[in-house]
Amino acid sequence: MDANDTILDQDVLVSAGNLISLGSEMRQVRKARLLTLKDVAEATGISVSHLSAIERSATSPSLDVVHKIAAALDIDPDWFFARRPGSGPMERAYVVRKRNRRDLNRLYREDKDQIGLSDELLSSSIAGMILMGVAEYEPHSERPGHTIYQHAGEQHGFILEGELELQLENEFITLQEGDSFSFPTEIIHNARNRTNRPAKLIWAIAPIVIPKDVVVTTTSKMQGEYGSD
Repeated sequence: MDANDTILDQDVLVSAGNLISLGSEMRQVRKARLLTLKDVAEATGISVSHLSAIERSATSPSLDVVHKIAAALDIDPDWFFARRPGSGPMERAYVVRKRNRRDLNRLYREDKDQIGLSDELLSSSIAGMILMGVAEYEPHSERPGHTIYQHAGEQHGFILEGELELQLENEFITLQEGDSFSFPTEIIHNARNRTNRPAKLIWAIAPIVIPKDVVVTTTSKMQGEYGSD
C-alpha cells in the first residue's frame, strides 16, 4: 500500500456516507472501463452477487476486497473516495471545490509525459452522460504514444489561456485564449501545444471515454488518408 492509500482504513469503509459513494464509484469506473460484473468477478475471485451488493451499497466491502476490485479496474483504490466536503448532502454530492478536483490521469493510468497533458475532473462524478474537465498542456507538449483519436460522440472546448493547435482530420487549427470549438468525435482529432507557454483548456465530452482506448493506430489512415505533421 502506498501513501495515496492511507485513507482506506476500516473506519472510512464502514461510514454510511462513504458506503453509498463507494459502491457508486466502483460501478462508475467499471462501466468506464467497459467491464461487466462477470469480468470483475473473474479477475478478483469475488462472486457476481457480492460485487453487485457492493455496487448497490447493500454490503460493506473489506479493505482487502476494495484493493482487489481496484486492481481489477486498474485504478488506485483512493479514487473511490472523492473529497467533497460541504454543509449539506447536495453540496457534498454535486459541488467540486477547486482544491478537491480529482486527477484524471490516475483514471487514465497515464501521466502527463505519456498523454501530453495534466487532466482534472470538473464534473462531480463520471456517472453521467457528459464528462467535463480542465486540461493543462505544458510548453511543446505532445502525446508520444497517442498520435490521434477517434470515437463516437462529441467534444467541446474553451481555451482559458495560451494557445493550442487542434487537429481535425488533415486540418490544423490554431486556437487562442477565448476561442472555443465543438465537433463530432467520429472525426479523427488531437490537440497539442507547440508554443513556449503553458495552455489551459476546459473541455466536455460525451460519451465518457478513456483516451488510450480510442487511439487510432492504423498508420495508413493517419499518414496516408489524413496526412501527418
